[in-house]
Amino acid sequence: MSGPGGGTPENPEVIGVRRGMFGGDTSGYGRLVRTVTLPGDSQRPFGGYFDAVVDRLAEVLGADAFAAAVRRVVVHRDQLVLDVVREHLRTVARALRDDPELRFELCCGVSGVHYPEDAGRELHAFYPLMSITYNRRIALEVACPDTDPHIPSLFGVYPTCDWHERETYDFFGIIFDGHPGLTRIAMPDDWTGHPQRKDYPLGGVPVEFNGAQIPPPDTRRSYS
Repeated sequence: MSGPGGGTPENPEVIGVRRGMFGGDTSGYGRLVRTVTLPGDSQRPFGGYFDAVVDRLAEVLGADAFAAAVRRVVVHRDQLVLDVVREHLRTVARALRDDPELRFELCCGVSGVHYPEDAGRELHAFYPLMSITYNRRIALEVACPDTDPHIPSLFGVYPTCDWHERETYDFFGIIFDGHPGLTRIAMPDDWTGHPQRKDYPLGGVPVEFNGAQIPPPDTRRSYS
């Protein structure tokens, strides 16, 4: 896909192969084989206002700091995504918020993603940002490993992240360092595990349908 005017992602990264529709396939789609890919770096021109945003951020941070903070710039499905090194997340967010030529004043939330095949970067957090001043939208993406699931909280930069970071912690297990009250928001406090991770047990309860007992998903036969 390309952004407005260009920015086609180059060299998509293949991180795994998926068989069937779901993990531990119980769907009957066991012969469906798909590669799991992430979009690669985009080449200039990125298109629209994307080039101006990237250039201004690099100017504000400085070339060396920008290179250290931003792993890659991706334009995918008409959206600019900055893949940010987690240690630099707050610095990048403050620059995007405070610079008068950028003014990304609003963070629209946080979404978690679990890529078990992305070795060393299994957990991703995705922050959509909006400039109300200039009517622009971009996103920040930051990753961390399963073995060290820590990302700096953006609550101090964007207070709107409060409940969204709690939800992402609850469902994915990402620990947002510096959050003022990082507790579960949907699951009970004593719940074990994080239900939206792809390695979370399918579980379930039997359901009666038209006189028959349908077993829970985790006990159904697996198709091949």
